[in-house]
Amino acid sequence: MEVSWLKIKGNWQEVKDSAMTTIGKDAGTNPTSEWRRRMLLCEHSPIRKILVKWKWDNLLWWVQTHMTRHHVGVEWHVSTSRTDRTGVDRDKVGSQANLISVEGEANAQAIINISRKRLCRLASKETREAWIEFLWELAREEPELVRVCVCDCLYRGHCYEYASCGYHKTQKYKEELGIYREGINQ
Repeated sequence: MEVSWLKIKGNWQEVKDSAMTTIGKDAGTNPTSEWRRRMLLCEHSPIRKILVKWKWDNLLWWVQTHMTRHHVGVEWHVSTSRTDRTGVDRDKVGSQANLISVEGEANAQAIINISRKRLCRLASKETREAWIEFLWELAREEPELVRVCVCDCLYRGHCYEYASCGYHKTQKYKEELGIYREGINQ
């Protein structure tokens, strides 16, 4: 599985301009890294102006089905398995094992939301790995966004799964939670 970086639409000055409009102020200077992180953590609507576009090649077909369950704030384009387009007889190929290409375009809010489920230790290993690979690529351009992409137990402060993996009871969890919440409301 490989992640191809495509592009980012929108920029942080546009996000700040919109944020300042909502409170009746002028935007002023370019937003700092800390401002970006705090804006992402509070999840106000202007963060949706940041759109990220990427592509996975050689992604397992069944991992794609996990990803495409997320539909709010994201568009998916999945390679077809139609015989008339590919020339491959579907009955002769085990579709669950197929490697396909998937292109995604998601706003910052959707990326945070997807991360909550796909970084969970109860998510399938392969799905988690695909999302982590995407986040590694994204970190090159949007490190603040990746820094706030955490599993649901960190995001919510506790595990709410029916059958927990128990991570929220560990010392490592407490350390990560402290890092995630660092500087909030200060």
